[in-house]
Amino acid sequence: MNENEGILELIEMLYNMISDAWGVPLGQDKCLVDREKALDLIEEIKAQLPAEMAEAKRLVSARDEFIRNAKKEAESVRKLAEERARKLVEEQEIVRAAKARAEEMIATADNKTRELRKAANEYVAESLQSAEESVTQALELIRKSRGRFRSVAGNVAPPREQREQ
Repeated sequence: MNENEGILELIEMLYNMISDAWGVPLGQDKCLVDREKALDLIEEIKAQLPAEMAEAKRLVSARDEFIRNAKKEAESVRKLAEERARKLVEEQEIVRAAKARAEEMIATADNKTRELRKAANEYVAESLQSAEESVTQALELIRKSRGRFRSVAGNVAPPREQREQ
C-alpha cells in the first residue's frame, strides 16, 4: 500500500471492499469480507492518524512563530520610531513632525501586528478545523465499518464504547 494514500482514500477502499463483498444467502445485510485485507486497511488508517495530529500541531507551532516574528518586527519599528523622535527633540517644529511620524509608525506597526495575528489565527483555525473534520470523518467511518465488520463476522459483542458505560 502506498504511504501517500490519505486516510479518506483508505476508508473509501474499506467501504468499497465491504459494499462489493458477496452477500450471505438469507443473511440480509451480511456479507463475506477478506478479514486480512480489511484489517490491513484499518491498520493503515490507524498508522496515519498520528500524522494528521502532528500536522495540526505543526500548524499551531507555525502560527505561534508567525506571531512572535510579527511582534519582533513591530517592536523593531517601535524602537526605530522612538530613536528618531529623540534625535529630533531639539527643534520645536522638527519635534512635532517627529512625534507625528513616530505615532504614525507605531500605529502602522500595531495595525500590521493585528493584521498578521488575525491572518495567522484564521489560517490556523481553518487548518485545525479541516484536520478535525478529517479525523472526525475518519473515526466515524472506522466505527461504522467496524460495526459492519462485527456483524458480518458474527461477533455480537457490543462496541467497546457501550461496554464501558
